[in-house]
Amino acid sequence: MDNTVKAPETQKGKFPYRLGFGILFGLLGWLIPYLGVNSTLLPAKIQQIAPTQKVQIVALLATIAMIVATIANIIEGALSDRTVSRWGKRNPWIFAGMISTLICFYFLTKVTTITGIILNWSLFQVALNMMVAPLVAFIADKAPKKYRGSISAFYGVGMNIGTPVGTMIASRYITNVNSGIYIFMVFEVIFTLIGLFLVGDGSNKGEKVPKLHGSELVEAFSFPIHGDVRDFYFAVFGKLLFVSAQFIITGYQLYIFTDYMKLSAANATHNLSIMSIILLITGVSFGIIGGPMADKFHSLKLLVALSTVAMGIGVAIPAIDPAPWTMFVYAGLSGAAMGMYNSVDQALNVTVLPNPHNSAKDLGIVNLANSLGQVFGPICASAVIGAVGYRMMFPMAGVMCLVGAGLILMIKKVH
Repeated sequence: MDNTVKAPETQKGKFPYRLGFGILFGLLGWLIPYLGVNSTLLPAKIQQIAPTQKVQIVALLATIAMIVATIANIIEGALSDRTVSRWGKRNPWIFAGMISTLICFYFLTKVTTITGIILNWSLFQVALNMMVAPLVAFIADKAPKKYRGSISAFYGVGMNIGTPVGTMIASRYITNVNSGIYIFMVFEVIFTLIGLFLVGDGSNKGEKVPKLHGSELVEAFSFPIHGDVRDFYFAVFGKLLFVSAQFIITGYQLYIFTDYMKLSAANATHNLSIMSIILLITGVSFGIIGGPMADKFHSLKLLVALSTVAMGIGVAIPAIDPAPWTMFVYAGLSGAAMGMYNSVDQALNVTVLPNPHNSAKDLGIVNLANSLGQVFGPICASAVIGAVGYRMMFPMAGVMCLVGAGLILMIKKVH
């Protein structure tokens, strides 16, 4: 069943603003709390418990989270595709994910051991992906093709707001981690519920879900292997390299200021805030113009590839000098790159889907690159830091982006 038929804005040819803003608020509902805790408060808590092992523990946590998120994303996305209820196919999963993540956040304020943190964060990944995969599927479900780039831009603007705002809020609670987590819990409830209300994904009780047997059952709960999957996997791995390079910096940004640049905790907090403001301004500015540009010039692939190259230049800059100004230059370049990239990336992803009946599951796999990149990047960074120190992780991130841009340019289905 094609849900776009039911959208009144689509029938009249009007731009679906409610869908766009619903996706934006829904995304911010999980993204800002997650990134704020993952990139700043969680490392701060680990530093309090095990200061001499913090780099290795962050990498271990990322590895376990990557494995759990991969499995959860595929299964939960596939189940969302086949959900029939009076609340729609996506809403029940997003609401359940919100409740589950709140429970995990609450218990994160109570744990006092590294083992407890690892267990809690693994369960959090299962809960988080109940929200991630179904939310992005709204673009495939409801966005008219002619507005797909612009609706994707709402998602992209949200992505570019999420990282700096999460960091800005979290940086104020580095020495009071639990209070920061409670703030994020309130934020998540308000924004997620606003998002669900705006999207208004009503009952789909009349929708017929095809029964799955044999190979169809396997494909419904696995990585796609049939159809035109070549472009799909180029998009997946191009995104993985882009996000990994970004989170080589983001995953260790607190330690970059304190250990690589030798700043005090107070100075690190101050510079994190400045960097976050630069990321926010550039990210949102370029995010707003990216989607409409893609719709007008039909240049999804080129915009994504150029954004990846710009990110590569930005992440390499801090290798020049262990001083805060290099992180500000990085923030300007990478903010612009993320703004443009995120605003058109989802439109590209929807275009390369091999099977529209598995949209949440397959988009979940593409967007799993976000989750995997957020953990693969810190793992790579940890290995380099342990072997040769902080400086060499920046050019490594730059090379990742150049390879990612090459993969995006090899996509044939998209101009």
